[in-house]
Parts: sequence; C-alpha cells; structure tokens
Amino acid sequence: MPLHDDSSGLAMEPAARPGDPLDRVDTPSLALDLTVFDANLRTMQDWADRHGVALRPHAKAHKCPQIALRQLALGARGICCQKVSEAVPFVAAGVRDILISNEVVGPAKHALLARLARSARMAVCVDNAANLVQLSEAMSQAGVEIDVLVEVDVGQGRCGVTGPEAVLALARQAHDLPGVNFAGLQAYHGAVQHRRSREERAQVCREAARQAAACAQLLRDNGMACHTITGGGTGSVEFDAASGVYTELQPGSYAFMDGDYGANEWDGALAFRSSLYLLSTVMSTPAPDRVILDVGLKSTSAECGPPAVYGTPGLRCVAINDEHSVVRVEPGAQAPALGSVLQLLPSHVDPTFNLHDELVVLQDGVVHALWPIAARGLSR
Repeated sequence: MPLHDDSSGLAMEPAARPGDPLDRVDTPSLALDLTVFDANLRTMQDWADRHGVALRPHAKAHKCPQIALRQLALGARGICCQKVSEAVPFVAAGVRDILISNEVVGPAKHALLARLARSARMAVCVDNAANLVQLSEAMSQAGVEIDVLVEVDVGQGRCGVTGPEAVLALARQAHDLPGVNFAGLQAYHGAVQHRRSREERAQVCREAARQAAACAQLLRDNGMACHTITGGGTGSVEFDAASGVYTELQPGSYAFMDGDYGANEWDGALAFRSSLYLLSTVMSTPAPDRVILDVGLKSTSAECGPPAVYGTPGLRCVAINDEHSVVRVEPGAQAPALGSVLQLLPSHVDPTFNLHDELVVLQDGVVHALWPIAARGLSR
C-alpha cells in the first residue's frame, strides 16, 4: 500500500509487482503459495461435500476479501467474521452471507450491523436475553432482520449458555421478537483445535457434539426447528463433519497452516500443507553461528513461539524482537550470506495477517498478484 507524503511528494513503492521473481520481493513481506493454497481449499471443500455439511470458512484468519471470494467460488456457503467492522470490506467486495460468530454488544456495533444487513444476509450469536432485546430493537428501528444463533458453551469456557433449557429460553425469546430470526445454534470448542493427538481431539469433539445434539433435540421436542448447528475449526473438522450433528463448519487456518497447527497429529485425508510464508532478508551476519533477519514482532506474532525457517536445514529462529529475529546456525550447517532471503513459517497465522497491509501471491516463484488485507485492524 503506497504511503504518501504530501509535503515532499514521496511515496513508498509496492513490495512487489505482478511478474516479479521471488528474489525481487522487498521484505519483510507476507507471501502466499497460490498452488498449495488452492489445493488446501479444494481438500476442505471436498471433505465438507463428502460429509454433506456446509462450509463457512472463517475470515478472521486472513481478513482478505480475495481469499473469501475464492472459497465461495469453490462452494462455500458464506463466511464467518469475528467482529462487525471486520465484515465491512467483505460486504463491499460482494460477500452476501456472513455470520458474526461472536456476541455483538453496544449501540454503535448494532447500528453498523443494521447497515450491513441492508446489503447482505447477516447473522450473529447470542447468549444473553438483554442483548437479544437490544439487537431486536436496533434491527426493528432500522427496518432490517438478521439471523441469531444461540451460542452453547460446549467446553470452551468462554461465551455461550450452558445446558438445553437455557438454549430453549433464548430460542423462544428470539422467535417472539421482531427484527431477529432464530436460525439455530453455534457450538464451537476453540481449545480442542490445538490438542496434539487425534484421539484426544476426537474425545472432546464427541462430547461437544453430544451437548449440541441434546440442545437441538429439546428445541425440536418443543416444536422449534433447528436448521443450523455451526462450529468446528481446522483442528476438529475431521470429527465434526462426521458427527452427524453439525450442519456447518467454520475452519479458517486450513488454507494456510502454521507452526502451531503443524504440531498436531493429522489424518492423511486432511494433511493440509503450508502455503503462507514470511519473506525475510539476512540483514546482519555478526558471528559464524548467528545471523539476524529483518522480521520482528511488527511482522509476525510470537505467542505460539518464533517462526520456523523453511527449506534451509540447520537454521533455527531462537529469539524475536521488535524489528529483528535471531537465527542460530547449527554446527555443520551453512550460514546464509548477507542479503539472502529466507522463508519463515509463521507460528500463528491469524495475528500475523493482521500485521500486514497486503499479501504477495506467488505462483511458480513469480508474483501473481497483490491482495489487500482489507480488514486489517478492524477489530470493533
């Protein structure tokens, strides 16, 4: 994204242009291998189709409308966003079915939600009767209607009501209020996504599905249809899709993968490959066993550990600061030369995307396009 200085006429050149080779991309840059990315999209869409469930990928992972449009073109039902403001660039880009997979509280957010609902089918999660009334009033005053899904706490210990009776009470309330339409349940268990063993994830997912099914059954017993049960993430879709309970899946990171997900044990049918890299330049070679890169905390998150060096054996990122990463050169390994460009695998893709204005899309080592990360910083 060009940075203009009106007083001097200076403007930043883009990090790359279509047609540039990889070694012409300025760093630090977030780069996407288009071939691997497209393969990951097809694998997940095929998995959902095979199990007869809808796919609603989570856009909080990438905040990039071009990515969402590519997922929709392959058959996704819609997308998820986590904040109302995050949805704005997606609606502007033509996405017409968005679930805010979160509670939405406050007049400003409700007003924005109502404006979005004039252009797209919008849905939100609820777990509080007073908030449901406020949503109803705001949508009614604006002359629009949104879907609401009662969020069930199936073990995450975050948002959501507990137990079928609480679900039934909110569903009845939503059914009776204007401006909102009861559409089903959200039953998402975020903590299970990063349990390392498949068996441990399977056990947690079975319990989550059991709780969601019990809530849906009580609704049906009381004459209320429950058309949608949505949830699931990259680490749990293997089990959620096959449960017979979920009608919709919400994975996000599968399209890119990262170091944390890479540590999980995976079924071969869902062996997603890394498509997202940080391109970084060796900016200092102060010792034979140490080189310094120009990627720091302002380009990648580190709450899941430092990024990993890809494709160059014997190099290990051991520290990350605001503007630097320290890479240890193991005994016997070849130290990269000053000016060399290394590829790093982010440890956590979601916050890493949020640190960049654009995505450098590569195909066969050549820049294919630059995609704006248009929802970057939109966290209201």
